[in-house]
Amino acid sequence: MSDMTHTITRLGHLGDGIADGPIFAARTLPGEVVRGEVTGDRIETPKIVTPSSDRVKPACTHYNTCGGCSLMHASDEFVAGWKTEIVQNALNSHGIETDFRPIHTSPARSRRRAVLSARRGKKAPIVGFHGRRSGTITEISDCHLIHPEILQALPALGELTVIGGSRKGELSINVTVSDVGLDVSVTGGKPLDRALESELGQAVHRFGFARLSWDGEVIAMETPPTQSFGPAAVTPPPGAFLQATREGEAALLAAVREAVGDADHIVDLFAGCGTFALPLAENAFVHAVEGVDSMLKALDAGWRHAQGLHKVTTETRDLFRNPLYAEDLTRFDAAVIDPPRAGAEAQIAQIAASDLSVVAMVSCNAVSFARDAKILLDAGFEMEWIQVVDQFRWSTHTEQVASFRRK
Repeated sequence: MSDMTHTITRLGHLGDGIADGPIFAARTLPGEVVRGEVTGDRIETPKIVTPSSDRVKPACTHYNTCGGCSLMHASDEFVAGWKTEIVQNALNSHGIETDFRPIHTSPARSRRRAVLSARRGKKAPIVGFHGRRSGTITEISDCHLIHPEILQALPALGELTVIGGSRKGELSINVTVSDVGLDVSVTGGKPLDRALESELGQAVHRFGFARLSWDGEVIAMETPPTQSFGPAAVTPPPGAFLQATREGEAALLAAVREAVGDADHIVDLFAGCGTFALPLAENAFVHAVEGVDSMLKALDAGWRHAQGLHKVTTETRDLFRNPLYAEDLTRFDAAVIDPPRAGAEAQIAQIAASDLSVVAMVSCNAVSFARDAKILLDAGFEMEWIQVVDQFRWSTHTEQVASFRRK
């Protein structure tokens, strides 16, 4: 089979090239002719016979072995077009057309949160990302994706791994850049005892981390690791959801602000720690609804200490099982909704049945977004425009935000 050539016709949603068959070939591009050993339905290490004009030399030395990025071999223009197309295709499958604004792409080295894998290793600790389709950790000394502050902390995270990692186990280290230093949350380490707790506490002080949590328990906090949402400073719970880049968050927020316009009373559904609720409270009363109570407590504390914000109320509620009903929504002028990847079918159905006329919908999954958008359009809404935001650079993920108004 290996002497046969295959022509790549398109990219799949995981970023692999697809030839007729279908045969999947990692890190190839449409139009390329490739050859290689076919195992099952894959060519694991394709040889490029005819390269695409969109192919570029990956900027990162770790690209061949690291699984953190999957599209670094493609030009920025190609990736921007392909990501826009993913969203267009998802909408087209429901017969939806709308005005696409130019994609907003976060710059290199701007990713402010990362989940690193770490092992103690025989001679020295190994900290990095898993290889493609592999259990092996690729140690990274440089990275074009993550924020320089995270990169500079890799030796410290290695020391942390030696102190708290078991001989055979693998640590998962969630690192977030805060306004005042790194917020580090570790799982998979040795069970806590007094000695380990003391050693970890001393290490945090030495490294200058803002906070360290171990299996969900805060071990040491040198200073609250705040995030700025508008004029509010919020200390999220360990490992809490946060938009991946500041630039991506700013682009989403600008689009949300434009979509809600001059609404006086806004409901923010799946509000998290207040990414949208707190900046919007500069001009409106906001009711923030979220399933995780600790996130809302952080949002509320941030609101109470901020200056010049309208009232923000919070409600802990599982919006999948128990959405806000149509009659609950009558007191609002606009809704902001930013659900997880599964979308928010039940909540969107209630918005569709309500008398709300303005909705800003943010989504990290084009397929569930298109499905939910169709529910709103069938209920008399129009999608005025959509903005694709790429804050997961060189990955296959897209984010989008759209403005809906009832006709």
